[in-house]
Amino acid sequence: MNLGFNNQGSYETEFEEEVITIGEKERVIILHNDDYNTFDHVIDSLIEICGHHPEQAEQCAHITHFNGKCDVKKGPEVILEKMYRKLKLRGLSVTLED
Repeated sequence: MNLGFNNQGSYETEFEEEVITIGEKERVIILHNDDYNTFDHVIDSLIEICGHHPEQAEQCAHITHFNGKCDVKKGPEVILEKMYRKLKLRGLSVTLED
């Protein structure tokens, strides 16, 4: 969602919509620990791509560091597939699982 003022001084909103089919398969993005991504890079990626709040992204980064992996997002396959690809492009070690 994007909020901003228009030329008339009132708020305008923009929404990105995804059409979800009832009964669509749920998937999970799992972040795996690695030795090359910094905490800041992982946190920024989770905020920007997965829509995490900063505290949530930081917790996921720490859980991944100490446990080796962490579920970072659950939802419909059509939405998670896009997030998964974007995280991979940023060099994060992620898997998309059932």
